[in-house]
Amino acid sequence: MNEILTLVIATSNPGKIVEIRDLLDGFPVNIKNLDDFGPIPPVEEDGDTFDDNAYKKASFVSKILGLPALADDSGLVVDALGGAPGVYSARYAGENATDEQRYTKLLSEMKGKTNRKAAFECVLSIAVPPGPALTYEASCEGLIAEQPVGESGFGYDPVFYYPPLEKTFGQLTREEKSRVSHRGKALQELREEFDKVLTWLEQNMPIQERHGCQHEKH
Repeated sequence: MNEILTLVIATSNPGKIVEIRDLLDGFPVNIKNLDDFGPIPPVEEDGDTFDDNAYKKASFVSKILGLPALADDSGLVVDALGGAPGVYSARYAGENATDEQRYTKLLSEMKGKTNRKAAFECVLSIAVPPGPALTYEASCEGLIAEQPVGESGFGYDPVFYYPPLEKTFGQLTREEKSRVSHRGKALQELREEFDKVLTWLEQNMPIQERHGCQHEKH
């Protein structure tokens, strides 16, 4: 039997950590997050795409800690704003802005616009210290509401209206959101392939990190 593998979630966001722990429950993996380690220098998220940023975070944390790391980068892409806020979703209203300040700025930019189409996009990257990574991505399409509704979730959730459920993400329970959200769908895809991911991690970790006898995965 292989040893339990440690996987670091490259975030301190408690909502993301809970979501990922729940989805990977039952697998032979020990989930850690950045708060389990000493201070780690921040990663500058200066990539042009969600893929660039997710890989940069995962690879950086993996190299520093010598462990496999999982990072996600996600954001809101709005048709009428030419794809903004996009990779700048978290910094849309300035570095230390609150969620409310971010979505208030978005609503003001959307004033008078009839095309309300938008999508949340998410890219997950799992990297190992030597550099290789696996990527999973998903999106969720919806509309920008005229005003915020709901207290759940975080980020732009109160202004992202999801037509199939006739609610904003801010009105969904965590379970409802996990089933339909960009991150939920990407994580679900990861979960469905996680046996293969574990095999890939064992094969790609530096040799001193791998011991214990190999066994067939079914």
